[in-house]
Order: sequence, then C-alpha cells, then structure tokens
Amino acid sequence: MSRRIALVMVAVVAGALLLAGVGTLVLVDRANTASARAQLLHQVHVLSSSLGTGVGTPPAAATQPETLRVVRSAEHLLDARVVRVDAAGSVVVPGGNLPTPAVQATRNVAHRLRLARPALVDLYRGEAVSGTGPGLVFAAAPLGPLRRLAGDASGPVRVAVVLVRATPGAGIGLSYLLLASGAALLVAGLVGLRLSGAITRPLRSAVDATRRIAAGDLGAVVPPPPAAYPELASLADSINTMTASLARSKDLERQFLLAVSHDLRTPLTSIRGFAEAIADGLAPDPVHAATVVSAEARRLERLVGDLLELARLDAQSFSLHLQVVDLADVARVSAEGFRPTLAELDINLVTSLPPAGLWAVADPDRVAQVLANLLENAQKFAAAEISVEGYREGGRLVLRVADDGPGIDPSDLPRVFERMYTSLRRPARQAGTGLGLAIVAELASAMGATVTATSPAREGIGTALAVSFPPAPGPAPQEPRSGSVRTWAASRAPVAASSSTSEGTSTSRFT
Repeated sequence: MSRRIALVMVAVVAGALLLAGVGTLVLVDRANTASARAQLLHQVHVLSSSLGTGVGTPPAAATQPETLRVVRSAEHLLDARVVRVDAAGSVVVPGGNLPTPAVQATRNVAHRLRLARPALVDLYRGEAVSGTGPGLVFAAAPLGPLRRLAGDASGPVRVAVVLVRATPGAGIGLSYLLLASGAALLVAGLVGLRLSGAITRPLRSAVDATRRIAAGDLGAVVPPPPAAYPELASLADSINTMTASLARSKDLERQFLLAVSHDLRTPLTSIRGFAEAIADGLAPDPVHAATVVSAEARRLERLVGDLLELARLDAQSFSLHLQVVDLADVARVSAEGFRPTLAELDINLVTSLPPAGLWAVADPDRVAQVLANLLENAQKFAAAEISVEGYREGGRLVLRVADDGPGIDPSDLPRVFERMYTSLRRPARQAGTGLGLAIVAELASAMGATVTATSPAREGIGTALAVSFPPAPGPAPQEPRSGSVRTWAASRAPVAASSSTSEGTSTSRFT
C-alpha cells in the first residue's frame, strides 16, 4: 500500500510538472519569438536607412553584399539579403542559365518565405513587415519605390532588404525542465515512500485493532501515532474510545442480565413455593398464599412490560399524541393515584402544584407514565414523606418528585438515568423492576424535556428527580385538558406485601 501511495504521489507530481512545463515552454517560445521579431524589425529599419531610403537611389550594388555579410555574421542570422518582391508576394528569382551563388541564395530566401506571402504583399505596398515561417522569424523593409525590371513585362517589383533568423527554440529551457523534473520526481518518490509509510502504519494498526474488536477482543488498543498527524491521532482516540464504550456496554449488559434474571427468579420462586403449598394442602392460609401468587404475577407482568417498553423506545416504535396539556393537572391525577398505596406504607404524600398554568406540548398519558415511575422510585427509598411539586424556573416548566430517604452519592448522580446501572444505595423497601428511570429519560427526551437528579434534596437527606418541559407557544388554553389522562398508578402500584419473603439483596437499581 505504501508503494502504491508513493507511485500515486509521483504520478501526481509528474502530471503537474508536465502541465506546468509544457505551458511554460509555450509561453517562453511565444515570448522569444515576439522579442526576436521586434528586434529584427528594429534592425531592418536601421539597415534600410543605411542602404538607402525608399525615396532615393540605392547605393552601388558592390557595397550591399559586404554590408549584409557583416550584419549576418554579427547578428548570427540565417540570411540577410536584398530581394525583389512582386505584387503577388513572391520573391523574384533573377534569371540566368546557370545557378550562380546569388541566384541560389535568392531561391533559398524565397523557399524560406514561401508561407509568409500575406506579409510580403504588405511589403510590396511599401510597409515594413515581420513574421514567422517554418522554424524562422523574418523582418523586411522597402529600399525604394516600385521598379520595373529591364526586359520584364510582368510588372513592377519592390526592392527590399530581408533579415531571417532561426526561431529561438526552447531547447535550453527544455533541458533545464527535464533536469528539474527528474530531480522533483526523485524527491517526490522518496517523500512519498516516507510519508506513505508514516500514514499506512497507523492505519494498519487501526485495521488490526478493529478486526480484533470485531472478533470480540475488547482489550484491543490502537497505539497513538506520531504527533505530526493529528487526524490519525484522532482516529486512534476514536477507536480506543469506541472500544472502551463497547467494553462498558458489555459489562452493563452483563449486569443487566444478572439483574433481570434475579428479578425474574425471585417472584417465580415465590409463585412456585406458594403454588406447591396450595396444591399439597400445606398452606396454612390458602387465601393469603393466593394473594402472594397474584401479587408476584403482577410484578412479573410489570417487569415484562418495562422490558417491552424499553424495546419500543429503542426502536422508536412507541406512539406520542402531543397536545397542549396542563402538567400540574396531570401530576395531580398521578399523585392521587399513588396516595392509597403510600398510606399503607405510612408515607405522607405532599403536593405543591399550581391550580393551572403549567401548559406544555406533551402527551398527557406519557407524562403520567413519567410521574408514576418517579413516584414508584421515590416510594422505594422514602422514610416518611414524598413531595410532588410543579413550578416555573428559568422559562421552563418543572415537575419535581423528592423523597426523604438516603441520598445518592455525587459520583452516581450523572448516571442515575442510565439503564442497566446498579447503585449501592440501599432502599428502605424493595419494589419495582429496575428500569423505570431509564424509561423516564427516554420518554422525556422524546417529548423535548430534560431530566435531572439532585441529592441531597433538603437538610442533607433525600433525593429529588425533576423533569423540565419547554412551555407551550402562544396563549394558554382557558380549559384544562386532563380528561384524557389515564391513571398509571393502578398498574404501577408497588407490591409491598409479598416482597419480604424474597428480597434480600444488598444492592438495588434506582427504579
């Protein structure tokens, strides 16, 4: 993989160099050609002035070849020659039976300028011109007026001086480009190998770790990569954090299975014992035994119901019927449903709810379910009193349930609403399924509310659990809407009479 990355980097560098080099060479070639044309045009102007302007008589033919030879040698030109151009833009070759050097040189010039005919037409008209041909640049200027050659009936011609230079090629630039490109590709290859190795090694470690995690090894750890690569370090941290979270979830799942197994086994043991006693005729009070069997069966029913409720919450398949509802009215109905059961346990229920006004958009049945779970949790730990309050605080609507039992350790408070979490808080009595507060947190979140836990609640004792709702937008309704609220207290009433026969554990969950 590292070699592949290095090859890709070399290919990218090579492509970039090719594009940049070709573009640079084209621009340099055009700039050189334009500069050569300008320089030749200036030289031909100077030369035409020295050989004779277009209005006078040219100097003697004997002086022209020597002057042009000096210019050609000094400027490294391909040719410097006085020629005749006809109206068609063609260089006129002198007649004669034998190809003398002058005739051959004129033919060479004519051949080199065969594609520059439009410019030579302008030259015939008396203009100084410049242009390009195959591998060359040229400049020409007239030396005098149009002339008619003796014995030539084809028409007048223009006598002009022509300078021809080879096109300034990009050979040297190309050599430097190839040299620089080779060095750049070599450096790119070395850097690519080193960089790819530094990148792929942490990635291979991450792949190996994820494979071990997928195989069930939750102790796999990705070693931190060099500090120069923060992205790779972030990837390693994310994988290690995921591994730790999976290990913690697996441990909590194990605890959850143990807890659920205990909650299932305890009532089943009671049911089996009392059922066998009734069947064998050994129960001293069959009515009491049947009552215990019925209570334990209801307890099992509640446990299964809570498990199904959590499954629906996880699958987001539960129903919400949101409407504007008075939270105080819902809380009042839910609290009154628990009052008889709390009275049997000698627990005083105190409510402090406004007559009306805590209007929020929520599902009244789900709010009642939340309050029932909070009250059930409170009655497990309360010593003598449970309070239910409703009030406004910081633009939010708060329902608060507090007990006067033993408080919760500060380290446990952030995890009170986690499912499968076990606390060492010892209750005064045992009831419930151990899943209620997790259901509270899920339902509250679905309705846009938040949950908090505070301990101690007052005077160094007790715990308070609160649910905070956003207020309903717009004006509050004039009539309460509590008619549709179901009383969850009947189905959530704790089983206190029969739990003394089987509840002997030293720890309990929060719900």
